Amino acid sequence: MIAGVRQSNKRGNGGRSVTLRLAAIVQSLAGKAPAELVGDPELEIEHLSTLEASGPHDLTFLSNPKYLSQLAQSAAGCVVVAPSAREAAVNRGACIVVDDPYYYFALVTQFWKRQHFPDSEAHIHPSALIDPGATLGSGVAIGAFVCIAEGAVIGEGARIAAHCVIGRNAVIGAASRLSARVTVADGCSIGERCILHPGAVVGADGFGFAPNGGRWVKIEQLGAVRIGDDVEIGANTCIDRGALQDTVLEDGVKLDNLVQIGHNVRVGKHTAMAGCAGVAGSATIGAHCTVGGGAIVLGHLHLADGVHVSAASIVTRSILKPGHYTGLFPIDDNAAWEKNAATLKQLYALRERLKHTEKSLLQLQASPEEKS
Repeated sequence: MIAGVRQSNKRGNGGRSVTLRLAAIVQSLAGKAPAELVGDPELEIEHLSTLEASGPHDLTFLSNPKYLSQLAQSAAGCVVVAPSAREAAVNRGACIVVDDPYYYFALVTQFWKRQHFPDSEAHIHPSALIDPGATLGSGVAIGAFVCIAEGAVIGEGARIAAHCVIGRNAVIGAASRLSARVTVADGCSIGERCILHPGAVVGADGFGFAPNGGRWVKIEQLGAVRIGDDVEIGANTCIDRGALQDTVLEDGVKLDNLVQIGHNVRVGKHTAMAGCAGVAGSATIGAHCTVGGGAIVLGHLHLADGVHVSAASIVTRSILKPGHYTGLFPIDDNAAWEKNAATLKQLYALRERLKHTEKSLLQLQASPEEKS
């Protein structure tokens, strides 16, 4: 066990009972984010909490200066703060001073989870159905009722939870974690250190049909899905396989719950999409983009690197310049909204009338020589 980490009679934020000393937390993260600890290094931390709800054995953080007024009233045992808030934090009590408190607290949550929710031991549940033609790396854990098909490859240290299905010739990278009921279809690949939350589906058929005689004829989806390293995919998110070429998510992409990625879409490195966002087929999303919850990107469009789309927006054209874009009608009282919507529908006609009026006024104001 790590020095400064001990079993406790109290529960942490779920998981096993562990108490962490402040010094142990700071020391464990020193290689990633140097920090100054002010206060008792032996203080025992039992929970991670919010600034306003923290108690004397809780660790919290302050990253937004507008909440500085809440710092003095906080009962937290220790607060992670930026150098600009150091004096106020020291006057209140123990603190950890770092350049980026939000990033540091993210690292704390990772350390906390490793202590309270350690990875399951490498094992294969007897109810798992694994084809003899599949390849399993060392140290893998396979849960109950998992089905792994012929030719599948499971990387070293991967964790596959109960009821997952891994299709033929699918690849799961080293140290990736699949939660319960994840499906990775035939021929699809997941990179290293990826996290797939419950119910995610990678490699279902894309939505492709040809009209013929009033009926729809299925276009077989012959591509796959390729997912890079360090990608996280939310619960019940669906990523469709390509029709001919592969659907691709590059390294570091983060998708929230209930996101839909259509066939042949390509998402660039470290792009993040919030819940219920949807990307239609053959769209290309650049690197370091963000797509807000419920936003939609129409098919065959291109978003440049560094494009940020507001929640509930509908992207109807390619965006080739980085920036923040919004396309939505502000919420209002329903009666007022209907009146405004009716007016909006008449804008083109009003525009044409205004142009005609301006032209007439210019003609009236013109000199006799100009008129002739």
